[in-house]
Amino acid sequence: MRKLPRLLFGGLSIACALGLQLFASYQAIAVELVGRAVLSANTFAPGSTSGQLISSSNGITVPFINQQPVQGFSAVLPGPKPGTFLVMSDNGFGSKGNSPDFLLRFYAVEPDFVTGQVFPVNLKTGERLDSFTSESFFQLNDKAGKINFPIVADRAVYPGSITATNPNGIPVDPAIKSSRLLTGGDLDLESFRRVSDGTYWFGDEFGPFLVHVDANGQVIEAPIALPNFLGLGDKSLVQSPDNPNLIGTANLGSSRGFEGMALNTSGTKLYAMLEGALVTDPQRDRLLINQFDLATKQYTGKTFSYRLESPSYFIGDLTAINDNEFLVIERDGRQGDPNNSAFTDPAQFKRIYKIDISKVDSTGFVQKDLLVDLLNIADPNGIGGNGTANGRFTFPFVTIEDILPIDNQTLLVINDNNFPFSVGRTPGQPDNNEFILVKLDKPLALANSNATSVPESSTVAGLGLVGLGMLVALKRRQKHN
Repeated sequence: MRKLPRLLFGGLSIACALGLQLFASYQAIAVELVGRAVLSANTFAPGSTSGQLISSSNGITVPFINQQPVQGFSAVLPGPKPGTFLVMSDNGFGSKGNSPDFLLRFYAVEPDFVTGQVFPVNLKTGERLDSFTSESFFQLNDKAGKINFPIVADRAVYPGSITATNPNGIPVDPAIKSSRLLTGGDLDLESFRRVSDGTYWFGDEFGPFLVHVDANGQVIEAPIALPNFLGLGDKSLVQSPDNPNLIGTANLGSSRGFEGMALNTSGTKLYAMLEGALVTDPQRDRLLINQFDLATKQYTGKTFSYRLESPSYFIGDLTAINDNEFLVIERDGRQGDPNNSAFTDPAQFKRIYKIDISKVDSTGFVQKDLLVDLLNIADPNGIGGNGTANGRFTFPFVTIEDILPIDNQTLLVINDNNFPFSVGRTPGQPDNNEFILVKLDKPLALANSNATSVPESSTVAGLGLVGLGMLVALKRRQKHN
């Protein structure tokens, strides 16, 4: 989810920030880039006209007639066959008010780490497609009317589209109305998991809610609200200002809901993690992880506390390694390569941590260990393209929201490009979606059920990651010679 209005560093000095970065680098110095593939920001799929409530930005002209941006990705799951993935777009353009014409979807893709490209694939078979079509995406809807608040499809015009220059507003697209398609004006989906019965659970930020849909994308029960289990303040529920059922004053900041949501490797429980501290929580660096039982479809009431390195930071994703250990992306709200002088206020903190919910310190926070400094990754084979300088690769995007273990020593990481707004790689140019493979210096205790295959094309079948990196580097050198 885009949070550009909060591109602050919490009052820390630049010197302190650089010190933190160097400290992280020493701990994560053996981490290595072993793959990179890029999906162009200008990638679209068929759909109703979108972008009607935003302004043109970074050379991108709106609206997008009869199409939807494939957009930035806020969550990732294994796809229909090895080497393919399901990537979920968030609410669209960054807020409830500007995204009522953005359709809530996830897409099936195949990053090719030899050519450096990302291809659309068939959602069911994983076979490559020439372009993003209806065969490549999964669309959410509320045809059964389970959502217990008005949605965009119930309206005649898009909310916020009535202006002095357009007093009649913009009519809601007939396809949205007839199929009760869900949009970024209804929910802000930031995380999702597929469970054993083939259904999907989504974590939303507007409520925050848990949203349950069937294998065809239809909502099958009312969104589930989050109780205020710690009793912080006088509200019985945790509610953001965007909650359509808000009673009284919100006790969670806007866009601070379920940014991360993990499924334990036993497949029995969800762990839904808030992106921001409760307004009523005196511990401003505390984020709550809430345990949800899939058998009863209820929260267990058990919560875990995660300590941010700074109260001004955010998390980008939460995914399970096993039943007790999880990966967390933690980041600042800044963007841009700190090694590039064109960025006057660059990124300083983008990290991946491992946490263990079975190990809690004396103050109640889960154990936390640094795995990766995403601003300082070794690239000895020169695979990082314009992201690498002097043998070091940086991933300097404002929002990095996707992480998936490929094997016990390799992670797939993807940015959310906040199309068309974020400019973390090149000033003035909208960010692409970058898929990177990172090799850790130490193996994870990865449960077998959570492992997936290393993405590979037939030309690299059987190669290890080192061999893959060398092959990619060789092909790119040949291309430039």
